[in-house]
This record gives sequence, C-alpha cells and structure tokens, in this order.
Amino acid sequence: MEHLIFTGVAQLVEHWSPKPGVGSSSLSARAKFKEMNLVNYIKDSFEELRNKVSWIPWEEAQKSTVVVAVFTILFALAVFLVDKVFQTGLGEYFKLF
Repeated sequence: MEHLIFTGVAQLVEHWSPKPGVGSSSLSARAKFKEMNLVNYIKDSFEELRNKVSWIPWEEAQKSTVVVAVFTILFALAVFLVDKVFQTGLGEYFKLF
C-alpha cells in the first residue's frame, strides 16, 4: 500500500520532458529516492543534535527557565497594571462628557 501512495504522489508531480528517456524513467524509484532523502535528512539532523551541538548543563537550563518564567510573569503583571490605569483613566475621562 505504501508503495502505491508514493508512486501516486510521484505521478502527480512528474515532469514530462520532450527528450526521449528523460522524465518518466521510474516513478516508484524516484518516489523512494525522495523518501530516502527525507529519512536520511531526519536521521542526520538527530545525529547532529545528539553529537555535534554544545548543550548547556541541565542545571543551568533549569535555572534559565525559572528566570524566564519569573520575568514573563512580571512583564505580564506590568502590562496588566498599565492597561488597568489606562482603562480607568479613559473611563473617568469619558464620564465627563
């Protein structure tokens, strides 16, 4: 079944060439090649993340996460307070009219 799905997709995106022997040599072979490229790309990406990327220590990541969470909450509270001040101020201003 999987073979039929990838062959169908390859047929939909097939490029037909006026030159003999170019364009439709093997639909399923080209679809499998594209599938293998994607699989290899994903495998290589995980391999690079696992072995070639410098990660910070787990404890430092936890501390950084806490700092970001605290400042996010503080910023949200500051925005809330400014919004309330403007809401109250504008409400009182429009009551004058």
